[in-house]
Amino acid sequence: MNAYDYALQANGSFALPDACFKVKALMEDENSAINDFADVISVDPSMTSRLLQIANSAIYNFPGEISTISRAITIIGTQAIYNMMLVDVAASAFKHFENQAIDLKRFWRMSIYCGLVTKNLAIKAGIKDIERLFVAGLLQNFGELLVAKITPEVAQRCEQYNRKNLPWALQELVLGYTYTDISAELLKIWQLPEKIIIPIRHFNQAKSNQINNDVKVLNLASRLALLDSHSDVFEYDEVIDESLCSSLKLSKADIKQVSEIAENDAHGILTVMNPKLFSR
Repeated sequence: MNAYDYALQANGSFALPDACFKVKALMEDENSAINDFADVISVDPSMTSRLLQIANSAIYNFPGEISTISRAITIIGTQAIYNMMLVDVAASAFKHFENQAIDLKRFWRMSIYCGLVTKNLAIKAGIKDIERLFVAGLLQNFGELLVAKITPEVAQRCEQYNRKNLPWALQELVLGYTYTDISAELLKIWQLPEKIIIPIRHFNQAKSNQINNDVKVLNLASRLALLDSHSDVFEYDEVIDESLCSSLKLSKADIKQVSEIAENDAHGILTVMNPKLFSR
C-alpha cells in the first residue's frame, strides 16, 4: 500500500464531518455572516460543547470566558473556528481508537505537544497565522493511527524506533515513506488548506534552502515532541538540527522556553480532549 491507499481507507471516526465542509464553504462565501457559522456548529450540541472547551483551553489562552459560539467566532475568527473543528475531529478519532499496536498515550502526548511547540516556535520565529501551525503540528502524525488500524503489524514494527533508527527513518525502512506522507494525503482528501498540508508534506526536507519556515518549525517541533516523550532514550544534540534553529533565529533559550510552556499546557489540554485516558 502507498500513502494515498492508506488515506483512502480513512472512514468512520477518521472521516471529516459534514459540518467542516459547510464551514469551509461559508469561509469561501464573502456574503456569509457570523450567524451562518453559528447555525452550522450549534446544530450539534456535542461539537458546540467541545469547541467551547477548546476555545477556553490553553490552546488559545484568551482572557475571560468564551461562552457562546457566536462570541467565539467574533473573538477568534472563522479560520480559528475551522481549525478547532479539525482539532475536535482528531480528538474524536483518538478517543474512540482501540488498538494495541501502538502506545496510544504516547501518540496523544506527542501530537498535542507537537502542536503546542509548533505554534509557540512560530511565534518566536515571527511567523504569522499561528493557529494553522498548531493544527499542522497536531495532525502531522495522524497517519500513524491509520496504519495502526489497517495494518497493525506494520505499526508495531514502526513502533520499535531507537537512537539508531529515529521514527521517520524506521517508517521509511518499513513502509517506504513516513506517517506524515499519509497524513498529507488524508488532509488533501479532507480539502484542508494547502498552508496546513505543505509543512506536513515536506516535513523531512527541512534542510533544503528552498523549504519555507513553516516546514522548519514543524520539523523542530516533532523532534522536541520525541524528546519530551522519550527523554530517557534520546539526547537533544542527536535529534535537533542546530542549523534549522539558526535559520529561524531561535536560540537554545527560546527552545527551552517553548518546550517548558508546551510541557505545562499539554496535560490540561489532553485532559479536556481525552479525559478517560489522561485524568487517571
